[in-house]
Amino acid sequence: MENEKRKNIYRSIMLVIVVAIVTFVVTSIIRYDGSRKYLITAQGETDIRQQLESAITSISEILEEKYIGEVDKDELIDGALKGMVESIGDVYTTYYTEEELDDFTATTLGNFVGIGVYMQADLENNTITVLSTIPNSPAEAAGLQEGDQIIKVDDVEYEAADLEEVSSKIRGEEGTEVKLTILRNGETLDINVTRGNVHVNYVTSELLENNIGYIYIETFDEGCKDDFLNAYNGLVEQGAKSLIIDLRYNGGGLVDEALDIAELICDKDDVLLITADKDGNKEITKSEKDPIITMPVVVITNGESASASEILAAALKDNDKAEIVGEKTYGKGVIQELIYLSNGGALKVTSQEYYTPKEEKINEVGIEPDYAVTGINEQLEKAKEILNEKMK
Repeated sequence: MENEKRKNIYRSIMLVIVVAIVTFVVTSIIRYDGSRKYLITAQGETDIRQQLESAITSISEILEEKYIGEVDKDELIDGALKGMVESIGDVYTTYYTEEELDDFTATTLGNFVGIGVYMQADLENNTITVLSTIPNSPAEAAGLQEGDQIIKVDDVEYEAADLEEVSSKIRGEEGTEVKLTILRNGETLDINVTRGNVHVNYVTSELLENNIGYIYIETFDEGCKDDFLNAYNGLVEQGAKSLIIDLRYNGGGLVDEALDIAELICDKDDVLLITADKDGNKEITKSEKDPIITMPVVVITNGESASASEILAAALKDNDKAEIVGEKTYGKGVIQELIYLSNGGALKVTSQEYYTPKEEKINEVGIEPDYAVTGINEQLEKAKEILNEKMK
């Protein structure tokens, strides 16, 4: 069930799941007597794959023979793969180790094992500060509060620069306990927290004045469309007559979740997305259902609205289903494909570029708002103003 669940997750992110096997073919190493130099050769082959296999094999054998320390073969392979992928220069193409892949999957699912706390490095006090706890999390149940300064984890002292290490120490197996020593209002307290499953709800909503519904989507994780629809239905029950969809600071997520939300608003057969691969082959995604949401809609964006956020904003804008208020979006118009490797890791590689329903480029361009407005409060007020005018 878990493997099948993963397949469905990544299919919805427009990731093609395949299995790739990393092979290391032993090739010749030429040793010159006296100089003791090593030459890397691919036995006359000029193919890139042959050269890489030869180079990795040669360097691995040299390190095993010459390096005075211990060589961890798994780390050696991970390091080689990371370096190779990073050399492409694409920030979105990434090699994940097995552990990193698990973290990536947990983030995508919106579920993970931990205590459920947001933290930041407090450079002024040289400590790690709790920003907030996730609702219904072990951290909330244990009494952690915003502003708590974490000074020790399991009796080991940490400073601001140790944020990543502290985060790693706090994570662990479900049911195990972690001891946090915190500073609160000048008092030092020890709080024991039992790790457990934490679910992050990335969709929040509220009813504003004049029966304007407001839904904020932080990221498009698995189940986002269902959470969005539940939020919308709740607003309708409260009397909502129009809707604001806030995509500010939403960096993307699962593409299909964004398309599913667009399908709730767009008409049947409306074009929602156009994608193209490296050979220029295009695929057109259309809405397959009649809309559920027919009330006036305004979308708010800013410079941090990216990827799946831009897909949703463009689909609604180009199909005349919403007006956009705020700032030009980030301009991340490419899609990544996830390829599982036999070593437990995975390669996330940029494999497609996407365009708006009107075939306008998004990557490194962004989406211009219908109403350019700066300022968080000003953007929200403009969105409400537009909807109030529409409802007259």
